[in-house]
Amino acid sequence: MQLKYSNEGILIYAMMAVVAVGLMLRVMRKKQASVFAACLACLVGLSAWGLRWITVEHIPMQNMFEVFLTLGVFLLPVGLAARRFTGIDHPSDGLGDFILTLILLFPAGFVFSDAPQKLPPALQSPLFGPHVAVYMLSYVLLAKAALQAGLGLYYHNRSAKPSSGQLSCEDHELSAYLLVCLGFPLLSMGLFLGSVWGKLAWGDWWGWDPKELWSLACWLMYLFYFHWRYLFRQKMPRANCVCVILGLVFIIITLLWVNLSNLFKGMHNYAS
Repeated sequence: MQLKYSNEGILIYAMMAVVAVGLMLRVMRKKQASVFAACLACLVGLSAWGLRWITVEHIPMQNMFEVFLTLGVFLLPVGLAARRFTGIDHPSDGLGDFILTLILLFPAGFVFSDAPQKLPPALQSPLFGPHVAVYMLSYVLLAKAALQAGLGLYYHNRSAKPSSGQLSCEDHELSAYLLVCLGFPLLSMGLFLGSVWGKLAWGDWWGWDPKELWSLACWLMYLFYFHWRYLFRQKMPRANCVCVILGLVFIIITLLWVNLSNLFKGMHNYAS
């Protein structure tokens, strides 16, 4: 565990504290106060993200510390935008945003080093920001979808039917589907931009690099999910939810295991 005493680190801990307060307020069903805490957390997080940008002199999405900082900082505003776009406005989604934010900020605050690094030549491209940014946005949305899918499985396994006002498995499954509909185009754009970048940097559209292969596996997993749900709709909500959760497992492998494991040596290992 690495405690951070830099200005960015202090702001990360401050954001985590505010998010924890917002989480407690949400559990106590004090919605307006929790919204205020979420807005305050966003301001603190954006300050940390902007300060990191100034410190390293490039958009902070190079290494694992910066990736998790970006994911944690932008989950709350992206979650709010997603709720307005999809119409999902049940308490579990807002509560889930606070929980996911804490989970994503933990590696930035306590696991990965925040030592400033210069941008390597391989990343000095105009496509660096857009390519990574659309992936980060898609990962945030698909993580939210997996949380809703997990709640769907929970309610499916309960013997009693939901009481009045309580959400059912189908409600959470629909929420997961709508979030995947938002995240999948961004995932596709990230894959496309990576291919264009590979052509410009390495002379080929596809290099069969481990990171490329697992990114493709993620995309194919969600493509399978869309085909599956088109065929069965909500007739098999538990299977639909399992597909969404498997998609997140593939993302975790792509984001963490491929970068950190010695089993997957490739051209993208500078991101560890």
